[in-house]
This record gives sequence, structure tokens and C-alpha cells, in this order.
Amino acid sequence: MLAYFIRFEYYKNKPLDPNLKKQEKTYRVTSKVGIPLFKLVFKPHMFGKENIPKEKTSNIYVSNHLGSLDQFPIISMLGPDSPMHFLAASTLLGLKRALLYTKTGAIFVDRNDSQSRKESKEKMMQILLNGGNVFLFPEGTRNGMEKNGKAQNGVAYMAIRTGVPVIPVGIQGEMKPFKKVKLNIGEPLDFSQYKTNKPEKEILDKVSKEIMDNIIMLTNEKK
Repeated sequence: MLAYFIRFEYYKNKPLDPNLKKQEKTYRVTSKVGIPLFKLVFKPHMFGKENIPKEKTSNIYVSNHLGSLDQFPIISMLGPDSPMHFLAASTLLGLKRALLYTKTGAIFVDRNDSQSRKESKEKMMQILLNGGNVFLFPEGTRNGMEKNGKAQNGVAYMAIRTGVPVIPVGIQGEMKPFKKVKLNIGEPLDFSQYKTNKPEKEILDKVSKEIMDNIIMLTNEKK
């Protein structure tokens, strides 16, 4: 327990990235400008809006991953007032819109580099422990559910370490311009009973499975 408290305080008191507040301000401004366009292009419909916490507290949002444009309809539905830090593959840095991602607080990770994975995880935990929100795709790859891929344990690890609730989202439809997209938001998942500094693999696998089971259920639920 003492070890957990020390580690918790380390992340909580560690100086935040000085660019973070600037990135979140840019997120709010660009989202307000971009949301009308997002809604026009992706025609998103949201179900389960009541499951989005009204209080401005930290949350881990997770969903299935259809394509590189997923974040746009998600932003249009969640709104600009609660900046979201998306975990993004470092390969996206080669795209023209990479500067937009960087300026609005995306966290990039090279999945093949253990140090990069560790650093991105630490950045997200620090954001969560300081009142911020993060958004991840547990599949770890696009259309991972269709490929029968195993969910990554990163989300479970952060949820257990921080005690922050996980909010599952199921994306339905085609992630293509002018195709109707549905976002089905589930009830927050609380894993605080497992809170520990060093979660065991058995618990990580159990929590990851529950998270993915909820995403699959929300993705398949007819709306």
C-alpha cells in the first residue's frame, strides 16, 4: 500500500508537460470550429449520452477501432469542453494532419519500441491523475475485433493503477465521409477494487476482457 501511495504521488506531483495546457486550449478552439464540419461529413448519432460523466473528472474512454478518422466523429459527439488526449500510432506522424494531432495533445507511441510504450503510458497516467481524459483503442490495431486480435492490457493497467473509470464506446457503421456513424456509449466501468501498484497478469487479463466484452456488446447492439 505504501509503495502504491509513493508511486501515485510521484505521477501526481511530477511536473506536467508545459505544453499540455496550451494543447488543451488549442483542442477546445479547433474542436469548436471543426465540430460542425465533422457532423456534416460523418453524420454521427450518439446513444447513451447519459453515461458521459457530467462532472469534470478524469476518465479513460475506449472503443473499437475502424480507421484513422475515428477520432473526428468521437470529438464531434463528446464536444470541445473536455479535451481528449488520444493515443496514436507513431506512423501517423507521417500524415499531413500530424501537426494538428500534436498541437491538440495526442500522445504518440511506437508499438514496437518498449521504451516508447512505457513513456506513453506514463504520460497518460500523469494526465489522468491531474484531471485529464484519455482515449484509447484497446484492440491496438484497426478492425482488431474482426481479426480476432487479443485486447492489449494497457487500458486495464492504467485503470487499475489510477482508479479512474473506463467508459466503453461502440462505433457502428462505416468510417467514411457522408456515411452514417453511430456511437453507442456504455456505463462507466469501475475497477477501483483492483487498485494496486503492481497488478498481476491474471487481473489485467480479466479486466481487459471485461472492457472488450463491453465494447463488443456496444458495437453489436442494434441502434
